[in-house]
Amino acid sequence: MLHSRSITIRSTGKSMLFQTARLTDEPDHIAPDGSQVRILAGLPGGSMAHFTLPAGAVSVAVAHHTVSELWFFIAGRGRMWRALDGREEIVEVGPGISISIPVGTRFQFRADGDEALVAVDVTMPPWPGVQEAYVVEGAWTPTG
Repeated sequence: MLHSRSITIRSTGKSMLFQTARLTDEPDHIAPDGSQVRILAGLPGGSMAHFTLPAGAVSVAVAHHTVSELWFFIAGRGRMWRALDGREEIVEVGPGISISIPVGTRFQFRADGDEALVAVDVTMPPWPGVQEAYVVEGAWTPTG
């Protein structure tokens, strides 16, 4: 269960939302790509989540209809494949690496080694729901 608290503060005629979220032990959802998702704080302009892909797993390749994402990896080692407008690349990812996924980018990631690949992600605008992602052909065969 997500432990969060929201309050609305009125200041100079505008409402601002404060949100506090604690990382949960169990995932809130399974993403369309197959990774475990734990919902974090969000605002009208964007939302944040924590993603875990188990050790040795390869995600389903997807793209997004309307959102862009920024990812920051905090644990594990792996690779990320991205393709957009004729450009395609595979980059190594792990703690301290940040990547961008512009809207429409086809992407897929994998957890290499014996440790889960873990990232924090910001989605702009906020994630609208599972209909946002659509499956595409990727670089690797997904494990799930």
